[in-house]
This record gives sequence, structure tokens and C-alpha cells, in this order.
Amino acid sequence: MSKQDNKAIKPELKQLIVDTGLDMIRKGMTVGTWGNISYRDPETDLVYISPSGMNYTSVRSEHIVVMTTDMEIIDGYTEPSVEKNMHTEVYRCRKDVNAVIHTHPIYSTVFGVIRESLPAVSEDFAQIVGAEVHNCATYELPGSAELGKAAVAALGSNNAVLLPNHGALSVGPTMEITIKVSLVLEKNAQIYIFSKLLGTPHLFAPQDIEAMQEFARNQYGKINRELTE
Repeated sequence: MSKQDNKAIKPELKQLIVDTGLDMIRKGMTVGTWGNISYRDPETDLVYISPSGMNYTSVRSEHIVVMTTDMEIIDGYTEPSVEKNMHTEVYRCRKDVNAVIHTHPIYSTVFGVIRESLPAVSEDFAQIVGAEVHNCATYELPGSAELGKAAVAALGSNNAVLLPNHGALSVGPTMEITIKVSLVLEKNAQIYIFSKLLGTPHLFAPQDIEAMQEFARNQYGKINRELTE
């Protein structure tokens, strides 16, 4: 697909990136220009990604870059997010993922600093994230292809991963679910840290996590069906 062939570009998906950035600011998921967002159109495989170095409150739909998963720019005049390597690596390796959100959260990042996996200690985390979230095996520089490969390797089939001394990456089949994953990840990290300060955290048994995920898929509004199909 050439840059001139822009018939497949969807304005509503550009606006989705803009709206998600504002939502992240409102929910305290990021500040200023930190973090990045992308969405892969499952119909065209084109990736809509936030621009580099722009405050989310200033971003408009015309600033959103559209590119292929090989990072060929199809539309847009701004520089795509510096973490485009990481986003596209996820899309190339995880065909079930259509949305990626990278944030710099406080509590989740603590586990990246000490290189410790984050276990499920809250029911919502167990339901839509899983038993635990892992760290990348090594620290890699921001924006590098190596970071993308390390993130995907540690992500596996999960829907969140911790980036050592950097932040977190959340993925999902829709933007709505991916935002939820990002928020629940940070909430669970905060609960776990506070519980360790007060005593010894009690973790869920594997069978309880399986039961909660089954409940989420089939009873509680089926909120997790798309994450496991």
C-alpha cells in the first residue's frame, strides 16, 4: 500500500487515539507527553498511532499517524511515537491484539525497578489480566527495536507486561478493554505494595483464578470473552 492510497484510512480511528489520550489524562494514567497509544484496524491491518512529543491535550486527529505493521507511513505529517517499534512488534506477533497502550505508572513501575513479577491480589486483576504479569528479561533503551522484542517475549500470551525501569505495556482486542487492563494493572500493583507493608499478602490459588476468569467470561457481562477467544 502506498502513501497515496489512503482510501482505507478511517477518521473515526484517528479520533479514537485522540479520545483515548484525553481519557488517559483524565484518569491519571499519564502526564504531559509520556506514554503512547495505538490501534490496529483488523479490517486493513493499518496501525493508528499517537505522535511523538505532543501533549495529549494538544493532539488532534490530523496529528495521528497511520502506518503499516512494517512502519511504512501511509498518512500523517507528524513523527509517530518513539515506541513505534514496540507497538508494531506486538501487532506482528499477536494477531488477537488490536490496541496497545504504553504508560509510565508509579506503582507498576516499582516492580520493573526491582525486577519482580506482579501477582494477582485483586479479583478484577485475576479476571482480566491473569495470575501475574512478568518483566522483560533485560533492560532495553526506549524506542529501540530490542525493547519491542523483549516486551513481546515477556508478554507471551498475556495482556500486560512490565518494562524494567521504564513503565508498563497493556494490550487487548479493543481499546476499551486495553484501558481497563492498564487501570487494573496499576490498581493491583498499589494494593500489593500496601499489603506487603502491612503484612504477608495472601495470593489466589490457581484454581480460584481459573474460576474467576470463567465467571468473567460467562456470567459477569462476559467482560473477558474477547481476551481469551
